[in-house]
Amino acid sequence: MAFSADELRVLRGALAIALHPAPLQDEDVQDCLRLAESVDEAVREAGRLRAFLLDDLARYREALPGSLAGYLGLLRDALTAGYDPAADDLAALRALRANPAAAELLARCQILAERSVRARLARVSQATGSTAPATPVAAGAALAPRARLLALPGGRAAADEPKPNPPSGPPPGDRPVPKPSEVFPPRRRPVPPPPPEERAAG
Repeated sequence: MAFSADELRVLRGALAIALHPAPLQDEDVQDCLRLAESVDEAVREAGRLRAFLLDDLARYREALPGSLAGYLGLLRDALTAGYDPAADDLAALRALRANPAAAELLARCQILAERSVRARLARVSQATGSTAPATPVAAGAALAPRARLLALPGGRAAADEPKPNPPSGPPPGDRPVPKPSEVFPPRRRPVPPPPPEERAAG
């Protein structure tokens, strides 16, 4: 962006007023406004030219390898204008690195791509560090073992457990002791056979 002599005069006056505030004449105010409009228009025009250049670069890249000379020239212009080489550019240059000019541009684009990736990672890490405050945890709480809960006799758990059925009959201590005659009943004496006379009669 180049300024004319009159625009540089207005810019110098605006900077002097910014450093040392003072009342402005109406003519000075109008000059500053016209200069601001010219700068805005130049920025918009630069954006349009950049868009046209990137469109041409994409068309020449798609027409490779026949458009090698035009593609390399457009890529140089885009890099000079602050263009970050894309993955498609790196792939195209790798396929064309047999050409010395393409190999030279490939080395340049690889350096620029690495710088761009590092810059993005640095911005992400800074944004993450500023928006995600650390939540300190007490060391004792982090290292303290978990307490084990032991079941104590009684309580609700004991009340909820099913109770065994009571045994039938009197308790063992209250049973009567059996008599020896009940445990060992008396043996009956064998009956002698009848005399022979009675057997013959019968």
